[in-house]
Amino acid sequence: MWWHLYPLGFLGAPIRPDDDPTTRPVEHRLERLEPWLDHLIDLGLNGLALGPIFASSTHGYDTVEHHRIDPRLGDDADFDRLVAACRERGIRLLLDGVFNHVGRAHPAFRDVEADGPASASAELFRIDSDDRRPGDPVRADVFEGHESLVALDHTSPAVEDLVVDVMTTWLDRGADGWRLDAAYAVDPAFWGRVLPRVRERHPDAWFSGEVIHGDGAAIVATSTMDSLTQYELWQGIWHAIADRNLFELAHAIGRHDALLDTYVPTTFIGNHDVTRIATAIGPEFVPHALAVLFTVAGTPMLYAGDELAFEGVKEERLGGDDAVRPEFPPNAPADAELAPDARRVLDATRTLVALRRRHPWLHTARTEVEHLTNTSLALRTATDTDALVTVINLGDDELAIEGLRASTVGAGDARLDGATVAIAPRGWAVLR
Repeated sequence: MWWHLYPLGFLGAPIRPDDDPTTRPVEHRLERLEPWLDHLIDLGLNGLALGPIFASSTHGYDTVEHHRIDPRLGDDADFDRLVAACRERGIRLLLDGVFNHVGRAHPAFRDVEADGPASASAELFRIDSDDRRPGDPVRADVFEGHESLVALDHTSPAVEDLVVDVMTTWLDRGADGWRLDAAYAVDPAFWGRVLPRVRERHPDAWFSGEVIHGDGAAIVATSTMDSLTQYELWQGIWHAIADRNLFELAHAIGRHDALLDTYVPTTFIGNHDVTRIATAIGPEFVPHALAVLFTVAGTPMLYAGDELAFEGVKEERLGGDDAVRPEFPPNAPADAELAPDARRVLDATRTLVALRRRHPWLHTARTEVEHLTNTSLALRTATDTDALVTVINLGDDELAIEGLRASTVGAGDARLDGATVAIAPRGWAVLR
């Protein structure tokens, strides 16, 4: 179960500096993550999923050197210390692999700009050289219209070799797996050629692809990825709660279950690219969203700060991600220092993570809807021998449900009266 953070923002690095990214001095910010590893453990989690940490021009997704730690964050020694600190605590480390594109300042693309199609690096990119004359700008494919992000040519063996080399280098250095950024923009057959080569040296490495749309089962079968991000469930959770339409969540749960025939999705209620869950649904209902996240199948990924009810709106403009990628203080706050909403969400997070650790079968268990209205929902997640029932009540009145076959309250705001389960107004519960 991963704690996901965006290092450049978390550690207060300048996001849009105007200097040359290849000549920056080293700032040893990565060491500031170590105190927060104890917070990760306190939550009950056991994985650290880092956003981009390799040298880039601005936000980390415009890479200029895959084999170098971003000097705004530190150097190789800082990375080695972070790996050691994770190992001491039993924490696995996931890195963010930006392999669909590179930054325009990447030395390989600068060579192409200087020498054109004759450049030794030209085979890395999709370049239109028709009718090009010496001195003309290089016409290359870019990622989703972003001129600063030059797309790699995933039909090229040179790109395959580059990605295999980068992945194995950092796995050799102590990483445990990779999040594959913008995996939806890459032909799954590319990953199908690359990942088996990486697994030859690191058979236990875990790979989760960022996939926003498409046929997940087919993508996994071709790519050999272990998991894909579950955006449909994320949408179903927050949108259903915000709109008081839990039928949408029930529909998303059904589609989520179908994916388990092929793979276990990477589940989340927030990340570095979306409006904070506390802003989307209100801090009062974040525990409801967490209850779903931690009691349905999947590999949960908790975005840093969501457990503290952080708020922030994602906007479609330059700098529009900054509010959801803030700098964090040097240490996690003490419980007594937290505002009531933050304390309530933190307590729910700890409780639900602990519950999931006690029931590891939840990772692949199927979920059925046992009760459904616009404002109330009961989900039974079960195997042949074990079951939990998650109930959420968005209404202003107490909710009474019969027939859930519950014997005890595992978490939340409920009481049992014979065959009847009563859930507090705007409450939630997990029942055994």
